[in-house]
Amino acid sequence: MGKNYIDIEDDQGATLRYRKHANGRGLVAHGAKVHPKALIEAGAYVEPGARIGAGAKVARGAWVDSDAVVGENAYIDAHAHIGQGAAIGEGAHIGVRTEIGAGARIARGARIGDDETVAAGLRIATDQKGLWLAA
Repeated sequence: MGKNYIDIEDDQGATLRYRKHANGRGLVAHGAKVHPKALIEAGAYVEPGARIGAGAKVARGAWVDSDAVVGENAYIDAHAHIGQGAAIGEGAHIGVRTEIGAGARIARGARIGDDETVAAGLRIATDQKGLWLAA
């Protein structure tokens, strides 16, 4: 196929087709929807069914799992993992090496620090300094 596509085999032996995103050259799987004004840096992966909003940035080495949603102007820092079906609110910041569990919900404008883990299904809101609030 063309030079903008790459085929990668997953853990179950199925082959997934990825394309390089125009902004940042990260890999976006067939079936994922990434806004043209989003930035997917090289080394980042966006899996099938994921949606990335306008102005969002997915940094190097970050992985947005299938069916996850990243809101407008959200920032996913390096080597973070957004679990399957998780939702990151508009303007939220996810820190370096942070793990967001499957189905978790991060509120609009929330700040999750570096090396944190948000368990599957949790709903998190934070104050401006990143202190977790009851959500």
